Amino acid sequence: MTMDLGLAPLIVPAHLTDEEKLQLYELLALRDRKRKENLLGTYKPYRKQLDFHAAGKVYRERLFSAGNQLGKTMSGAAEVAMHLTGRYMPGWPGRVLHGANRWLAGSESAELTRKGVQRLLVGPPEVEGDWGTGMIPKDCIVDISRRQGVADAIASVVVRHESGDVSTIQFQSYDQGRTKWQADTLDGVWFDEEPPLDLYSEGVTRTNVTQGPVLVTFTPLLGMSDVVKRFMIDKQVGATVIQMTIADAEHYTPEQREAVIAAYPEHEREARANGVPLMGSGRVFAVTEAGIKVDPFALPSHWPRIVGVDFGIGHPAAMVWVAWDRDTDTLYVYDIWRDKNHTPAMQALIYRPRGEWIPCAWPHDGLQRDKGSGEQLAKQYKTAGVAMLPERATFEDGTNGLEAGVTEMLDRMKSRRLRIFSTCGEWFEEFRMYHRKDGLIVKLMDDLLSATRYAVMMRRFAKTYAEANPSPFNPFRGTGPGGLGRPLDGVAGY
Repeated sequence: MTMDLGLAPLIVPAHLTDEEKLQLYELLALRDRKRKENLLGTYKPYRKQLDFHAAGKVYRERLFSAGNQLGKTMSGAAEVAMHLTGRYMPGWPGRVLHGANRWLAGSESAELTRKGVQRLLVGPPEVEGDWGTGMIPKDCIVDISRRQGVADAIASVVVRHESGDVSTIQFQSYDQGRTKWQADTLDGVWFDEEPPLDLYSEGVTRTNVTQGPVLVTFTPLLGMSDVVKRFMIDKQVGATVIQMTIADAEHYTPEQREAVIAAYPEHEREARANGVPLMGSGRVFAVTEAGIKVDPFALPSHWPRIVGVDFGIGHPAAMVWVAWDRDTDTLYVYDIWRDKNHTPAMQALIYRPRGEWIPCAWPHDGLQRDKGSGEQLAKQYKTAGVAMLPERATFEDGTNGLEAGVTEMLDRMKSRRLRIFSTCGEWFEEFRMYHRKDGLIVKLMDDLLSATRYAVMMRRFAKTYAEANPSPFNPFRGTGPGGLGRPLDGVAGY
């Protein structure tokens, strides 16, 4: 997002008369004023902001979870202004609302609403009652109604739409309570800062008839709240989340990014710089993503492999492929898979092309019996062609405690002996959400992490291709990366 709000340095020719200089300055001031009164025409979003806008074409509910001062609220204001006016930017990738429309927008309090959504949409009053330097172009503002009892606060704005009709937007605040958000049918709602779930539900309800967009823009400082959970864990149908980190904000230099991050308290850095929900002391893995993330590279064939599986009883099933550098005792998660409603035979089709020789570590619930066949889950996987280890995942002493497994993973993360390929996006989703409540680990959205834990516990059974297939006449040699089991040196991740 680039925005020119001021005058560029100007060298005034010495031969101009004082009158000519005055005329020049007046022209430049007029140009600058016109630019300020049409900020929408200068809006140029960053890639993540474009992703947020583009998602509106597919998803009705969108959460833009981003760090502080990265441009999330500006994106919300720009999109709402485009809908209200019908003036969409060239190449607009998002949803288009045809005809005039009605919106409701707000934040936690009247003051924050005034400083946030109101300021960015209509600007601060340059003089008494004179608005028009926000994202809604001044020439589109037809009428403004003030809010009683709050200085310079606006209740609603009437906006001229390109169709010739007028759109409207009302401003409310969360502290007014749910009844104030019980408006008539709306075409769109924008929550800036995290709303209570009942207010959010009310906003969704008011757009049910029109199926209009519901925008949420905030830095997730409230941790795993009900609204965050709706987007990041429940993954509600029709809802999506876009996360923007300080690395995605192009208005910072690398040095400025480092300084900004360093200024935040350590436990708030992931939330304030990267838009990751703040878990505080409740976060299980209190390490940064950068500390464990690694770009994909070609895995040497002499590194043994193991895959961990989480069966997905009542939740998504997951598989995690791990390579072990024995020389440094470093484990690399290089491939992942997670999905719902897959039978053992279907999961075997995911597993086998990645290397059917790779031993598979599995949890204690693999001893449970399928209600239909009465056969143990682990045996079903083995029958389908997965190289299941003979026993469930345990440490060498036979124990398999959750806390012990998590502690080993955390120790390895801190000592850089557990690294994750940057391509494993869903793994990092779970990593960010993994937290404690009242001292206990919350077992939600932890399928890939659980599979990783089983692989870490059973790494002593990891094998190389040669160890798993000592015969040179092995009939299961493949031709592609991993093939039907043969790792290829020089191919990233295999």
